[in-house]
Amino acid sequence: MKTLLVYESTHGCTEKCAVRLHGLLAVKPEIIRLRRIGRINVNNYNTVIIGGSIHAGTMQSRVRNFLTSNVEKLKNKRLGLFVCCMEEGKKAEDQFNNSFPEELRERAVARGIFGGEFDFDRMNFFQRAIVRKVKGINESVSNIVDEEIVRFAENINSSHRFRKKA
Repeated sequence: MKTLLVYESTHGCTEKCAVRLHGLLAVKPEIIRLRRIGRINVNNYNTVIIGGSIHAGTMQSRVRNFLTSNVEKLKNKRLGLFVCCMEEGKKAEDQFNNSFPEELRERAVARGIFGGEFDFDRMNFFQRAIVRKVKGINESVSNIVDEEIVRFAENINSSHRFRKKA
């Protein structure tokens, strides 16, 4: 049973969360950052976990392109979907829902909103200026929700156990 964890990270938050998630999964996935790999054959995997971060309300284009290119194949996989974002509550849920096609969200055995970060050290001048103006934040801040990553991993792990018994 092969598992793939594919993600994209702009300033490192999604990468941190993907690495943390990888460590919690019972079946260790192949972990791939989309920026480093051109094409991925999702047919080689039973389980596919997809994550990315939200910038200006939208998921990264690499993740969107991966989803668009593979949506039909992904419908037949055990799925986990997650986002990293600085919004909370309804806004975060809306960003999650806008990031993944409904047909994949409905099939996912695990869905997660892992929180986010503003890492001023990894942002350029304009990105820092936008965060300062729009959010009123003047220094790096992390709101990663580790409990959400753990819950997500438990859902993936229990779906693997269930499949093995069936």
